[in-house]
Amino acid sequence: MQPAAIPRIGITAVGSHLPSRRLTSRQLQDEVTSGGQLALPEGMFEKATGIRTRHFAADDEYASTLAVGAARRALAARGLHPQEVDLLLFASATRDVCEPATAHIVQAELGTRAHALDVSNACNSFLNGIDLARAMILAGRARRALVVTGETPSRAMRRAPASAPEVRDGFAGYTFGDAGAAVVVEAVERGGILEVDTSTASEHWEAGGIPGGGSRHPRGDEYSYFRGGGKELRGVFEEIGPAVLARLAARTGLGWDDYARVLVHQVTVPYLERFVELTGVPDRKLVRTVPELGNIASATLGVQLDRIQGTLAPGDKVLMIGLGGGVSLMTMIWEAS
Repeated sequence: MQPAAIPRIGITAVGSHLPSRRLTSRQLQDEVTSGGQLALPEGMFEKATGIRTRHFAADDEYASTLAVGAARRALAARGLHPQEVDLLLFASATRDVCEPATAHIVQAELGTRAHALDVSNACNSFLNGIDLARAMILAGRARRALVVTGETPSRAMRRAPASAPEVRDGFAGYTFGDAGAAVVVEAVERGGILEVDTSTASEHWEAGGIPGGGSRHPRGDEYSYFRGGGKELRGVFEEIGPAVLARLAARTGLGWDDYARVLVHQVTVPYLERFVELTGVPDRKLVRTVPELGNIASATLGVQLDRIQGTLAPGDKVLMIGLGGGVSLMTMIWEAS
């Protein structure tokens, strides 16, 4: 007897959502220095990061708000009623509350009746969510999954630093923007998710993050700001990233020319340029979002995918590369069907 073929699981719809409030880096820098306690070089934020603009959630918009906006677009693109989803994963570095899972807040707004839970792994949360949805469908635990993210890292940005050291300690926070993304994951007849790989370097977990809200620092505004710079995270990627990509190429036999597009997590423009230099990926394969949106955390790859999905033909392969604090690196190959 021939072994049963493993079902193909793919992404069948994509949606994204940006809050309407938009700030330039100059406006943000003016806001940060408006108290008069600190003077920064003219145009420092844009010159250092290459980020021109970013979107910020309004006071009455939350991580769940952005996720719901993206989810409605993804469901509409697939022609689905919310109750046709039986697994809902809120996969994000941001959440509305510590408890319960933000997935329940999203579900209550959407009107789904699915098994709902959160997935959290910094900026790789969304890719992890897609991978988990695929695994649960393959295990027979779900038939159709909705994976959503809503990111509001701007809330962890130190808006009134009192000194230059405070700016340096939280400078990565000034790269942030807010966004939501969503995908429908289900069985497909051809294409689908072909390959997933991960690599972790957990000894670097203190390289950057938001320390508050957990059992180590349950309270205190000082712990609610993002701390750490991008230099150590960049160093870890330069150490482990090329080997992961070489392993992927050796296992699949695929090179840059085999991919229609390459989606990569983007923190700053210099960081993206260093990625191109290290890996040799042709610039035309990339979808540049960081200059206009900033670092939108785990929503980055979902927003990029939404921007290109209408240009893809059946059989086109897309490589997604995620980098998240912790530190984790993740690759996923998806073939359009």
